[in-house]
Amino acid sequence: MAKIVLIDGHSILNRAFYGVPLLSNSEGLHTNAVYGFLNIMFKVLDEEHADALAVAFDVHAPTFRHDMYADYKGTRKPMQEELREQVPVMKQVLQAMQIVTLERAGYEADDILGTLAARCEALGYDVSVISGDRDLLQLATDRVRIRIPKTRKTGTEVEDYYAADVMAAYQVTPREFIDMKALMGDASDNIPGVPGIGEKTAGKIIQTYHTIEEAYAHVDELKPKKAAENLKTYYDQALFCRQLVTIKTDCEIEFDPEKAGTEHMFNAESYQLLKRLELKQILKRFDDASALAGVETRELEILKNASDCEAFVRNFPEGEALGMRYFHEGDFEGFAAAGREIGPVFMMASAALSAEKIRELAMALIAKAGRTYADDLKPQLSDLPLTRADPVTDVAIQAYLVNPLKDNYQCDSLALEHLGQTLPSRTDYLKKLSLSQAVDQAGKELRDYIAQEAVTPLQVGPVLEARLKELEMTRLFEEIEMPLVYVLHDMEAAGICVEKEALAEYGRQLTGRISELEHNIYALAGEEFNIQSPKQLGVVLFEHMHLPFGKKTKTGYSTSADVLEKLREHDPIIGQILEYRQLTKLKSTYADGLAAYISPEDQRIHGTFNQTITATGRISSTEPNLQNIPVRMELGRMIRKVFVPGEGCVFINADYSQIELRVLAHMAGDAHLIEAYRQHADIHRITASQVFHVPFDEVTPLQRRNAKAVNFGIVYGISSFGLSQDLSISRKEADGYIKKYFETYPGIKSFLDKAVADAKTRGYAETLYGRRRPVPELSSGNFMQRSFGERVAMNSPIQGTAADIIKIAMIRVADRLKREGLKSRLILQIHDELLIETAVDEQEAVKKILKEEMMGAASLAVPLEIDMNSGNNWYDLK
Repeated sequence: MAKIVLIDGHSILNRAFYGVPLLSNSEGLHTNAVYGFLNIMFKVLDEEHADALAVAFDVHAPTFRHDMYADYKGTRKPMQEELREQVPVMKQVLQAMQIVTLERAGYEADDILGTLAARCEALGYDVSVISGDRDLLQLATDRVRIRIPKTRKTGTEVEDYYAADVMAAYQVTPREFIDMKALMGDASDNIPGVPGIGEKTAGKIIQTYHTIEEAYAHVDELKPKKAAENLKTYYDQALFCRQLVTIKTDCEIEFDPEKAGTEHMFNAESYQLLKRLELKQILKRFDDASALAGVETRELEILKNASDCEAFVRNFPEGEALGMRYFHEGDFEGFAAAGREIGPVFMMASAALSAEKIRELAMALIAKAGRTYADDLKPQLSDLPLTRADPVTDVAIQAYLVNPLKDNYQCDSLALEHLGQTLPSRTDYLKKLSLSQAVDQAGKELRDYIAQEAVTPLQVGPVLEARLKELEMTRLFEEIEMPLVYVLHDMEAAGICVEKEALAEYGRQLTGRISELEHNIYALAGEEFNIQSPKQLGVVLFEHMHLPFGKKTKTGYSTSADVLEKLREHDPIIGQILEYRQLTKLKSTYADGLAAYISPEDQRIHGTFNQTITATGRISSTEPNLQNIPVRMELGRMIRKVFVPGEGCVFINADYSQIELRVLAHMAGDAHLIEAYRQHADIHRITASQVFHVPFDEVTPLQRRNAKAVNFGIVYGISSFGLSQDLSISRKEADGYIKKYFETYPGIKSFLDKAVADAKTRGYAETLYGRRRPVPELSSGNFMQRSFGERVAMNSPIQGTAADIIKIAMIRVADRLKREGLKSRLILQIHDELLIETAVDEQEAVKKILKEEMMGAASLAVPLEIDMNSGNNWYDLK
């Protein structure tokens, strides 16, 4: 039996927009509605295996209903701009996918769908109509199914209605549903209906009398009495409303279901468009041919012997720009290079051409080139002995500064954003093959991928240089970000030593405490259950133990940390559960997880420091995340004992004291806060004294703690609600704290207000060093998005400036250690802290360097202060 799917375009796009968080591509174009629409469409198609598909859209023009009733849909709010801009994009995507779209002035999409449904049913098709509008239930028959999708966090769910389902849900037939809608009216379409008759009453009337006319014939029998009186008064209006709510099924519109197939959706044109929109999950549905079709690549020459490689270097024009990539993955190793007119070539390591020779020739070529461009330079430094003096530019770092909101800076992504070229990704070319596997299997795809990795940086680098100059971030790039690439590489190469047996012993301690907590929890609950199952935990807490704040969802009760924290005072089991959660995470993430990262060669962990992840400029750490080692609970802090210095060394760390508050004092220019720091006073005690109006010496520990929460909360744009949650006080009390704080430090209030206003005007927040953080949320029509944007606008200049200062300090400390010929080395950066593995006989020199270079990293209106400690493991550096 042939099947057709008919989609209500605007309805599903609107539903998708509100069901999916705002997304945008590199161009700043919002894409969440398009993404959600396609997900719904593919879900339905996957279920239906339909032979045909068509999408109907409304036209921005009056319809026959407006001619009948001027106020039709007159109360509708204008479409949000973020949604409006996606309507033409959605149509463009559907067109590229060769999906039939229909619209007609004078008709609504509902009428087109009604007409197509009736026509296709008559032709013998099974019909599925996809819409969020329940008005379409009137179209349901035994062969026409109305499908109403609901987009939730857990995915898309669909309610299905054939004629029998409409009867089951409303106790009226689809035809009777029209009369029911006419009586009850429709506020969203500004259809008045009969005053005083709502859905429940309308349903009962039509269930009994089936039509408006029949109900009117028995009007004196209607209940309630008010409904009878109103139907008498507004009978003509009810009949008129029925005309408005009745969907036409005989529109004059051309449509041939046999020409509405879905077999050509996944083609090169639609792939290119969806790639431009950066809808990666959707792209997974395409095959290799679509991804690679129409891609023009420069032919790659593979050089297999030293003489050919030497000739390429010799013939490369002196001073010409070079694009390059050094590949080293398993047994696969080689160097790709491309000039404007020469290359690309690939010097591939083999029995006839050693890796050592390739590296030597690569360095010679880089020395000969005027400027070399590479994408993601840091890992390539493990093979190429480059220094900061070499004129090499990392285009990924350039692109990160230009747009720090992207999730990757690979060549295909850079080409799309900055060259307007849609290129295949590594996955498009090679799927999940390693480079070693691809040598045997990928053929031309591997050659094209290698060529792209050298050619694209060469093309995109100068474009990004010009963009950085335009944005006044050239100095930030050249003096902070590029030097940092080399510092981070050295830190990764050095790694940090881990005592394997101490780690195993720590795991055993955790196991013991976890087991003890398990027994305690079972005893307090009076039963055994899976503590790590939110569903089982919710049942125990809220149904068996009858604790308050139980909020049931479709998947069960919420047992999030926020919910449990509210319950902490209600039963001792909660504290035990929270500790159990923390310790089981500690065990899996650190006690068990860290062991996998210890190098068997040197017993050290060589993590990865990421320079292009956070929008504010902060460095992040992965594989493993050493910046997230717990510090708040003692058993969590104990993990630091397994991190030890190498033989003949100690650890020395230096931690900036309240750097973000000091940056805030400087940027806000608040005289009171600046003076407090210049006096080297206890800033939290001073704030407590002034906010709570008590003498400095009489500030209680609780008042100081609350003032500290306000001090740091202000930096992050905290709301009275957020502060009330943090301090377990009323929202009114929290609001009072914040108001008193701003009265105490009026310069800060002015600065934060100006930061938001400037970001709204310019579209970005800016640090002292010129780093820009775009804040597109500030122009959102969504209140929650705008509020988030305001917090970002307040915090980014402060947090970003602090990040810049820490990076400057890292560069200065690392340079000084090398310049003075010390064996000691910088091995970790954790937020505001630097960790030096220090030779025992160099301790005083290292302390001097840390003090001078960290405190001298920036010249602010307040002094930069550091806390320094030394010890024989990381834990001892308290």
